[in-house]
Amino acid sequence: MDGYFGSYAVVAVLLAIGAAIFAGALLINRLLRPDRPTEQKLTSYECGVDPVGDGWAQSQVRYYVFTYLYVVFAVDAVFLFPWATVFAAPGFGMTTLVEMFVFLAFIALGIVYAWRKRVLTWT
Repeated sequence: MDGYFGSYAVVAVLLAIGAAIFAGALLINRLLRPDRPTEQKLTSYECGVDPVGDGWAQSQVRYYVFTYLYVVFAVDAVFLFPWATVFAAPGFGMTTLVEMFVFLAFIALGIVYAWRKRVLTWT
């Protein structure tokens, strides 16, 4: 196991052991679980409501826009916390401040775009 390919062999062995443990757990689960399918158990479950119709429904495009706006705000929050920790580090103050204002400018541009498209109205 020495040499260049020795470390790859260790990784391959560990992956094989992990796959064997995973497959063994699935096999034991399949052998020990009860298997009594009924018609009621095989129906679709929709939050306690009996399924009605064929299951195909179209949704409006504006809901996707709300999803994208959520992603914009979530990304903003995800990047603000690490920025706040690096901002206090010595030597990074002005650089991280400028970078954050550039990032917030892009976020503001997305919000202004959504506002101009009248996505942020309650009607």
